[in-house]
Amino acid sequence: MIKVTVMYPYTEGARFDHAYYRDRHMPMVKARLGSACAYYTVEKGLAGRAPGSPPAFVAMCAFICDSAESYLAASQEHGAEIRGDIANYTDIVPVVQLSEVVVERSDR
Repeated sequence: MIKVTVMYPYTEGARFDHAYYRDRHMPMVKARLGSACAYYTVEKGLAGRAPGSPPAFVAMCAFICDSAESYLAASQEHGAEIRGDIANYTDIVPVVQLSEVVVERSDR
């Protein structure tokens, strides 16, 4: 199992429309990824570790997928549409990481 994390670094004055991201962009991406993506999560950064500091990332999402190959094939097929929608919610360049999920749930 893999996790694809997309992180939007906090930048003073940058634009990020959380409602659009949550309600329109992410469901569209999930639909395009189809069965390559089991589920996704969305996070909104609140603060950094120090009191009153900004978050390291204004937003993050994660796609949980069976394999890197299935994710990469699906995202490549629809990449232009997915990337083209980014301007509708932000002017931040995202940071992307693919990781192997070693522990999915710690309560098991």
